[in-house]
Amino acid sequence: MSVMTARRRLISVSAITAATALGLTTLSACSSDTAAAGTPGKFDVVASFYPMTFLAERIGGDHVHVTSLTAPGQEPHDLEISPKQIALIQKSDAVLYLKNVQPSVDEAVAQSPVKTKIDAASLTTTEEHGNEVGGHAAAHDTHSAAESAGIDPHIWLDPVRYAQVAEGVGKAFEKADPSHAADYRKNTAVLVKQLDALNVRFRDGLAHTRTKVFITTHAAFGYLAERYGLTEEAITGLDPDSEPSAVRVKDLENIAKADGVSTVFYETLVSDRTARTIAADGHLRTDVLDPIEGITAKSRGTDYFSVQDANLKALQKALNAK
Repeated sequence: MSVMTARRRLISVSAITAATALGLTTLSACSSDTAAAGTPGKFDVVASFYPMTFLAERIGGDHVHVTSLTAPGQEPHDLEISPKQIALIQKSDAVLYLKNVQPSVDEAVAQSPVKTKIDAASLTTTEEHGNEVGGHAAAHDTHSAAESAGIDPHIWLDPVRYAQVAEGVGKAFEKADPSHAADYRKNTAVLVKQLDALNVRFRDGLAHTRTKVFITTHAAFGYLAERYGLTEEAITGLDPDSEPSAVRVKDLENIAKADGVSTVFYETLVSDRTARTIAADGHLRTDVLDPIEGITAKSRGTDYFSVQDANLKALQKALNAK
């Protein structure tokens, strides 16, 4: 069980009961909470949050109607699914989600009769990560390296793993909606090619840097760090709502000095207070490294690829890439 799963309250039986009753009524299309399943002529997909929504839209193209359970700007880990959303899942043709990110979604999907349930975590490999992840981690003998350890769900930030998930989603769509299988297969191939190109940009862009260590608000970038030979030092571990211990803060100050860290990264959907405090104490810069859990007006881009390219530029600057 992940740290986030342990910290989040699962949906109640009464919510499921209420959802069953709501399922007998018509849901009006308007927002992420109320968009209707059963769209005529469309393959209806309910996606849990932005990285899943992006895959469904790109792979499904014109053949799908995609509804996201997480509204733009909402921190996905904090989602408490509503009875109306549970009913929406029950009416859908498919649900695409990532297990251990949103426990209330996991519970609703498990109890739903929907035939096609696609767990993105099952389509690639996952690892257990803590505050410190990457090739440099073994060199640090800190007291807090294992704080907040658990299964890391942030697979979409690694282009290689995300491509594996895309391929699995494409096959699931082909099986569930065979009349449009050829288009799903074509769209998947195009997306995977773009993700392969993104992987090359990261690989080449981070191949030669002055330092390999970066500090982030929470441990969202462990897979990315491992992929490109970096070390992520996270302030709060996997759970963005947790608070760092005094020992961890001291460790980060020492690491910043020892490894020539220039920047403390924060996010757009969670508080930047702790990151800015640590940066100020260590006379470091701050910048955004976006885990792409949602796209808002504050995002440095309008979709997954543009935000990832912004992340690459931010890392190149912070690590003093050559």
